[in-house]
Amino acid sequence: MTTTLKPLPDAMPGSSSVREIGIIMNGVSGRMGYRQHLVRSILAIRDQGGIELSDGSRITVRPLLVGRSESKLAELAARHGIEDYTTDLDAALADPRWEIYADFLVTKARAAALRKAIAAGKTIYTEKPTADTAEEAFELANLAAAAGVKTGVVHDKLYLPGLQKLKRLIDSGFFGRILSVRGEFGYWVFEGDWQPAQRPSWNYRAEDGGGIIVDMYPHWNYVLENLFGGVKSVYTQASIHIADRWDEKGEHYTATAEDAAYGVFELEGGVVAQINSSWTVRVNRDELVEFHVDGTHGSAVVGLFGAKMQHRNATPKPVWNPDLADDHDYAADWAEVPTNEIFANGFRQQWEEFLASYVHGTDYPFDLMAGARGVQLAEAALRSSREGCKVVLDDSPLG
Repeated sequence: MTTTLKPLPDAMPGSSSVREIGIIMNGVSGRMGYRQHLVRSILAIRDQGGIELSDGSRITVRPLLVGRSESKLAELAARHGIEDYTTDLDAALADPRWEIYADFLVTKARAAALRKAIAAGKTIYTEKPTADTAEEAFELANLAAAAGVKTGVVHDKLYLPGLQKLKRLIDSGFFGRILSVRGEFGYWVFEGDWQPAQRPSWNYRAEDGGGIIVDMYPHWNYVLENLFGGVKSVYTQASIHIADRWDEKGEHYTATAEDAAYGVFELEGGVVAQINSSWTVRVNRDELVEFHVDGTHGSAVVGLFGAKMQHRNATPKPVWNPDLADDHDYAADWAEVPTNEIFANGFRQQWEEFLASYVHGTDYPFDLMAGARGVQLAEAALRSSREGCKVVLDDSPLG
């Protein structure tokens, strides 16, 4: 065990009005934890001198890196000018100087760490899935609520420029009554034999918490829930299309977790959503994820960044005739949704909102209970595929 900790000042040097918040960051050596949460969020906030809140006060952040490898932590700390790191999570949680616990561990290790953070009374901000099972995810949410612990779960897809444009269309009433949503997500992940795979091998092992359903359905749950309506039921066909894969050492293994999932979701209000998620699809669309939304008054197609729309007054009138080639340019019937604003990095934007909510003591909607609903949807989808049936989601699982 190694601990390198220095005293936290009450405020930034030369500024008595700035509050510095200590954040335990567990799992920052992983790709997502390092790139999005440490570098592009917390360090970006630190390096700009913090963030100004609505009441005119200012806060900044001080990260404490936590992990198993002392050498990796020391290297990261030196690279980014971070003074504090430790391999002792228990000691970090016991130290009152560190107010927030942030978790970016692999799913298998997350629930145990969250339990410790709840017991220590730390405010929690975590990646998803929040647990391996819906039962444990809801248990964690209820434990945090009973302990009065404020929690936040990453909902990064809601902050994508394309989905923020979509939200603007929804809020304006552009669609009229929304009828359906069709989502396409995915790309080809190489098997690992003749080209290295772009995703870690554990993603394809169910025993290690892998599978595209566990990975993506928690995302789809909060996207559907916050834009179109809560999920009432799900039917999913999960498939292991490619069983033979090769790991990071070039050794062959047999996939035990699905690499594709084809889902149909019934939403509140009668909206029907269909989302295909696949690591075995070659991309023929503008972006790696796209949502096509149809409503009585208009339609839109949005991706990570782009968004285009078609109002009912601009809708063509196709006539099906298989005997004649159709030379109509349907793509030309769509108009770009204007950007109208500068979109920040979504992970950073959510961090700033969570920090502001923490300081002001306001309710935060994307909490452990919201995260648990995502785990519940993934679990229901796996059951649906296993049993070949539609699964209705429980409205109030475990209290």
